[in-house]
This record gives sequence, C-alpha cells and structure tokens, in this order.
Amino acid sequence: MTRILITGANRGIGAAMAANAEARGWQVIRATRAGQGGDVTMDVTDIASIQAAADALDGPIDILINNAGIIGPERQSTLDMDFDGMAKTFAVNVAGPLAVSQAFLSHLRDSDSPRILTISSQMSGMGYAKSDRIAYRASKSAVNKVMQGLATDLADVDIPVALIDPGWVRTDMGGDEADLNADDVAAGILDLAARLTPTETGKFFIWNGEERDF
Repeated sequence: MTRILITGANRGIGAAMAANAEARGWQVIRATRAGQGGDVTMDVTDIASIQAAADALDGPIDILINNAGIIGPERQSTLDMDFDGMAKTFAVNVAGPLAVSQAFLSHLRDSDSPRILTISSQMSGMGYAKSDRIAYRASKSAVNKVMQGLATDLADVDIPVALIDPGWVRTDMGGDEADLNADDVAAGILDLAARLTPTETGKFFIWNGEERDF
C-alpha cells in the first residue's frame, strides 16, 4: 500500500489530495498545525516541531507532498513591502518544504519507491514581469531553485524530486473566480506522484502531468 504524507492537508488542495489518496486505497498521513485535525502535528516554520513529528512516525513514506503554503502579507509591493510578512512567506513557502524533506528523509529512504513533490505556482515564472504579490511570487521562484538543488543531491539515491504548478484553483487562497476545481487538480497531482520516476527528477510539471518551463 502506498503511504503518503501531505503537509497543509486540512484545507484546499491538501484536503482534496488527502481525500483522493484515501479513495485510491493509499494510507494518508495528514500533517497540519495543532488543532487542525491532522494525523501528525507540525509547524513548517518550526524546525523542532518538524523533527519531533518525524521522530514520532514509524515506517516508510512512499510519497511526500510539500503542500503547506501562504499567499503572504496584504502589503507586498516592491514599493510598499511588509518585510516581516515577506520573511514569514519565505519561511513557510521556501524553508518549510526543505526542512520537512530533510526531517522525513530517513522515512523516504525506507521506501522501495520514494518520491518528493512540492507545490509551486505558475506565478513563479521568470518569463513575465508581473509585480503583484511579489513576496509570494519570489517565494515560489525560490522554492523551485531549492527543490531543483535537492533533486540534484538526491539523484544518486534514486529519490526523485518534482515541482508542481497547480494552476489557479478555487480554494480559500485562489478565490471563487479561479478556473480550476480542487478535486480535479488533486487527482492530477496524485496521478503524477504515482508515476514519477528518477529520470524525471528536478522537473517542473503542470498539475495535469505536462512538463513546464521554470
């Protein structure tokens, strides 16, 4: 049975992925902050809490999905930045996925087919000069680079690392005007997770499985 750990699994795409994975017969470990109903409790900005959650967990993990993320502060223009909010955005969206990946690496090594996927964003792209929500955009560009580096460092032990562009999804973060359904996106991400191989490590995919440019 596939065993999957999903951070930020209490709402949005994370909750949809957890429900879809259970429908596939997978064993789901929901990782959330305290009081949010998770199977394991952690704050992705608190290294000690992440390590404690990893230490308390027994057995292998086949798939780790770094889904927890925030949109960032209300003021995040290059001309009017909430710098404390920007720092928190980077702590959650960039350092968090790396810290979780490191802490649970021993569980992944115990799997016969381990995989790490991190939810990024189409807003991370360097090919167009958008400046709205710049703290969020920059954090997703940064996590792309961090996970690309992790893919390089884990290539020799055959643990593929991939990044996912979920598109614009109708969630609390995406809003009601978004064009994609969370259940459809969740299913696509899990399809990709199920088939991901070491030959695809370091790549950036759209939720439907198509490779996209960084």
